This record gives sequence, structure tokens and C-alpha cells, in this order.
Amino acid sequence: MAEALRQVDRELVENTRTFAFTTKLEKIVAWGRKNSLWPLPYGTACCGIEMMSVMGPRYDLARFGAEVVRFSPRQADMMIVAGTITEKMAPVILRIYQQMLEPKYVISMGACASSGGFYRAYHVLQGVDKVVPVDVYVPGCPPTPEAVLDGVMRLQRMIEDGSPRPWKESWEPGVYR
Repeated sequence: MAEALRQVDRELVENTRTFAFTTKLEKIVAWGRKNSLWPLPYGTACCGIEMMSVMGPRYDLARFGAEVVRFSPRQADMMIVAGTITEKMAPVILRIYQQMLEPKYVISMGACASSGGFYRAYHVLQGVDKVVPVDVYVPGCPPTPEAVLDGVMRLQRMIEDGSPRPWKESWEPGVYR
């Protein structure tokens, strides 16, 4: 028995000498991250309803690797902010974002999350990017499920290409107006 195990070990060592990787480790890691995004939905108002349809069987966000919807920031790496964000929600969103582990991504879904929408009031945040850095903006009021899927695919391309995230150097956590 012991001799058979040593023979298997020798064969494994010999086989590893003949294998050659034809890509960089960073590409393999990027491929894994791209195809296993775990979304944390932060849906309010009508965009939250549209987000549910994206995750349903008709549009099936799971086919893009975002199958495991998490409601714990510690287990998610992509936050989808959808709908109207009030000033009272801003510290909550910031806290959730800070609890997410790196690498973390944010998709702003809809006109209200991206720019405040048609709410020009004192209590509505004029874009979630005042609180957390946003990687992809999905326009619409509410955006169509196809637009949201396009936003997820755009984020996947950014991850795969290693695109620079321009907010990374200039964004200061917790600073919003």
C-alpha cells in the first residue's frame, strides 16, 4: 500500500513537470472573479422591483455568474444600488460598503441612484456616488432588465481586462455632500 502511494506521488511530480500554463496567474484570478460575482441587492422604490425581475427565471442573472445573491456584506462582492436614496440612507450604504471585502464593485441602477432622478429635494441624495464609488451606471427610470444585464456584463469586462478604476485614487470614504 505504501509503495503504491509513493508510486502515485512520483507520477504526480513527473506530470507536474510536463504541464505548462499559457497564461498569467492574474488572468486566471480575473476569470474567476468575473464569473463568480455575488451581488448584494440594495433596492428601493420601483428599481428594486425591476432588480427582482433581473434575478428571476426570465432574465436569469445567474447565467452570468451572479447566481448567489447575498444579503450579508461580508459574503458579497458586488453591490447593486437601485432606486431613490435619501440622506438618512447614506450612512447605511457607506457602512455596508465598508463591510464588504476587497475586491468590491458597485453598480448604480436607475436615474434616482445615479443622479437623484426627478427628486430635487433636500432629503434625496443626488447620486449614490456621493457616498460610495460607483463602477457602472445603468441609466433608466426604471432601467430595463436588459440594461441591467448589460451593466453586469460591462463590469465583467472591466474585471477581465483589469481596467483602471478612476475613482480609486480620488475617492475619500465617508465624504459626501
